[in-house]
Amino acid sequence: MPSLLYPIATEKAINMIERDNIIEYVVDSRSTKTQIKAEFEKLFNVKVTRVATSLTPRNTKKAYIKVASQFKASDIALKLKLV
Repeated sequence: MPSLLYPIATEKAINMIERDNIIEYVVDSRSTKTQIKAEFEKLFNVKVTRVATSLTPRNTKKAYIKVASQFKASDIALKLKLV
């Protein structure tokens, strides 16, 4: 079961990519932070320093994935065609 569903490309999410090296993803509501981190690292071949999650009012789960400083979230965003 894949944890990562799709990336979020709002103006706020793009600002977080550029400013904080964080990519925002909608994830499966049953997935854990450890599962999200492992799948993201395997998928994009980067190191993740932190994963924060939140539940939205629409009952979806968002993950804020902080990419390690030696990698650029903007490079991943280009692969995902977000920017």
